Amino acid sequence: MADAPDFTFRDAGLHSRFLRGANRIAGAFGGSVRKRLSFAPDALLDAARRKTGLADFGEDTLREPLEVLQTSVEHEANLTPFGRLAFHGLLLGALANRLQVLDWVKQHPELKQERIERPWIVIGLPRTGTTLLSFLLGLDPLARPLEQWEASQPVPPPELATYREDPRIAECARTFERLQTLNPPIRAMHPFGATLATECVTLLIFDLRSLSLETQAFVPSYGAWLEQTDMRHAYALHEQALQLLQSKLPTHAWSLKTPQHLWSLEAMLERYPDARVIWTHRDPTKVVPSVASLNTAMQRMTSDDVDPVRVGGTWNEKLHLAVSRGVEFDRQAQTGWCHHLLYGDLMRDPIGAMRKLYAHFGDDVHPHHERLLRAWLEQRPQQAFGRHRYDAGDFGLEPSAIAERYGEYTSRFGVPAEG
Repeated sequence: MADAPDFTFRDAGLHSRFLRGANRIAGAFGGSVRKRLSFAPDALLDAARRKTGLADFGEDTLREPLEVLQTSVEHEANLTPFGRLAFHGLLLGALANRLQVLDWVKQHPELKQERIERPWIVIGLPRTGTTLLSFLLGLDPLARPLEQWEASQPVPPPELATYREDPRIAECARTFERLQTLNPPIRAMHPFGATLATECVTLLIFDLRSLSLETQAFVPSYGAWLEQTDMRHAYALHEQALQLLQSKLPTHAWSLKTPQHLWSLEAMLERYPDARVIWTHRDPTKVVPSVASLNTAMQRMTSDDVDPVRVGGTWNEKLHLAVSRGVEFDRQAQTGWCHHLLYGDLMRDPIGAMRKLYAHFGDDVHPHHERLLRAWLEQRPQQAFGRHRYDAGDFGLEPSAIAERYGEYTSRFGVPAEG
């Protein structure tokens, strides 16, 4: 793929003539569009009830995030008509999934007997090798990655006999195909696919306490609220979704990942006390601009008024808070509570890195797993959709300032600077 193009956040946005035209037309009827796609809490809750025919949202944990989101969306996000449709659909889908998950659990009380034992949980920041690691862990015959299609529509739970033929796979694949048609640079920035391992942040969204909402639109007020909210109920729903998904497809151990866990390690480990936690580390001067670029590109799909400097500053603050909370937790935790994995070690010798992390938890990489690892590493495409290029200055970021600010973190875990 030597001739694959380079992409930056400047290439991202709405490239479809149809959507540009639709945005112009819908803009002329802005009032009616806003009324039809209301972000008022009661309107969204009622829409989810109508969509599913269900009414029980369980514990009263939705009102507060819905109110915060309404304010943030209406006053900060600057959504286009398409962006309003997409973000409204995201919230409606999350609420509908919550209704369906809770109803399925109510109808099947035996799900409480499903145990989520010793899950692999990757907690590193974005752009630190977490996606590669999740793919490698998912190749373990005794591990099951959370795939995008089943996280998007978990009810009814997939069955072993039809798992690879479930029609939800094709439906999810069409969704990603449309996304990549609208915004080709996204494929170079992050892998997407219906059957690829996805972040379990997609389960936390059932409680509307999910970092993924901040990647889709500029909602800093919601982000500030999310950083301080109690995550225990969100993790309870997270576990119920996993119990549901494994109820008809026996699962020895889940392979999960999302950087959001760094913000709420206590709540995560309270729910999964025997988790095998892996914290990936990489030079923040590479991580922060890359995350800023990715999120700028994502938000340009839903807004035509995205300020890269503002996005960069917001995510610099968020990522620093994440590692600061992680450092504080590490100071107080028992030695060995997680395995620390350097990005450079993973990239130089993936199989060696896997052996070390398995050994940390008293396990060995099974010979068949190692064969699968070698085959996958030999066959995976290199930059098949182009390369993601970014410059810290585009986001108002200065590498030396980032290095200084994250100095305590990099020093504690021996994170080397990248050239």
